[in-house]
Amino acid sequence: MNHNTWLLLDTALAVAALVVLIAWLKLNSFVALALVSLAAGLAAPMDPSKVAGSFADGVGGILGKIAVVIGLGAILGQMLAESGGAERIATALVNSFGPRWLALAFVAAGFLIGLPVFFQVGLVLLIPIAETSAGKIGVRLSRFGLPLVAGLSVSHGLIPPHPGPMAALAILHANVGKTILYGLLVGAPTAIIAGLAFARVNCGSDAAETLKQPPDRPPPPNGAPNFCTALMSVLLPVGLMMLGACAELVLADGTKVRRWLLLLGDPAVAMLIAVLVSFYSLGLARGFSRRQILGFCNTSLLEIGGVLLIVGAGGGFSQVLRDSGVNEAVKELALRLPVSPLVLGWLLAAAVRVATGSATVAIITSAGLVVPLAVGNTALSPELLILAMGAGSLVLSHVNDGGFWLVQKYVRLTVPQTLRTWTIMDTIISAVALGFVLLLAAVLHAVR
Repeated sequence: MNHNTWLLLDTALAVAALVVLIAWLKLNSFVALALVSLAAGLAAPMDPSKVAGSFADGVGGILGKIAVVIGLGAILGQMLAESGGAERIATALVNSFGPRWLALAFVAAGFLIGLPVFFQVGLVLLIPIAETSAGKIGVRLSRFGLPLVAGLSVSHGLIPPHPGPMAALAILHANVGKTILYGLLVGAPTAIIAGLAFARVNCGSDAAETLKQPPDRPPPPNGAPNFCTALMSVLLPVGLMMLGACAELVLADGTKVRRWLLLLGDPAVAMLIAVLVSFYSLGLARGFSRRQILGFCNTSLLEIGGVLLIVGAGGGFSQVLRDSGVNEAVKELALRLPVSPLVLGWLLAAAVRVATGSATVAIITSAGLVVPLAVGNTALSPELLILAMGAGSLVLSHVNDGGFWLVQKYVRLTVPQTLRTWTIMDTIISAVALGFVLLLAAVLHAVR
């Protein structure tokens, strides 16, 4: 067995061990990633004195690029929740679309609110609105709950600043503005197709007590923000990052305007500006005190500590694979396979997702493996590769996925009903998103 073959086998065994530790032995994902990283490096074989350092470099490298963005995103999401801004956006969309297009309204609400808000938070915030709308029409919650979670799932899997896409951005050195733009182009039609495919499903329980109510948040002293203010809070960081991407593409190097726009479009700066604006528009202007706003910030940051550790450990795993020489072995194998790198990234992420149940772990693990396909390959867009892996990370959500149980509980489905609806819908999202990624890749290739 030659060295490259052994490295590929070592990687396969490492991923298999990761699956066993997380899915079977129920080991914490952070601990599992750290353990597997050290074992993979030693088996490669790397110099034992350098394995721990390689892992630490990977953790520091990825968190140094994305921890600030994820942390600020969590604060923005918390401000949106505490101020009532998320509910304001959802209610305005429901009222605007009218009874005939309510399912589409909930797809749009899930997609928009899902941009700055984690999946589980968006679900808790918006399900009561879906429940009220379903009650008025006399249908079960699934009619609007499933389109809602379709929009949330697409945003979570495809679009920064969510942890999985942000980690892949750091690993592949992609452009965040272009990734968001492509993510919106791919994600919006994907959410609509998948959400509306299940818009007439009328199943689940009518028992109100099966729905865990969201935390009791007293209304802001001055009332919730208006629709425009809430929507601006969601779209401001997205717009700034896309503006920076446009400046990089259009403006000449070295110009003062270009330098300033690139600063404003930096993900950390864009998120910081959005958070500072939200402190007034969603905080002080709503009647919250500075002490209350501080409490909101502290609460949101406490909730993302575990996520950041998992993302960091995933970066450490990727660094160990790179330092052990696995990247070149993967590149050599991929060049011999009759499959697009985009499809390969999707397959890798899908395999890890089905096995571990974690979309974040799936994206990070697959991104570490496909690095050699993206670096130096001008014919391959790293942004589209991230979207392909994000699509793969959403495939076949089942009982080993925490999101499966959240949907089952909040949409009031039985386990078999959740498998027949949510699991199939998430797989449709994955397949449709990959199709749009491949279509967008073909269009971009044709216009070059």
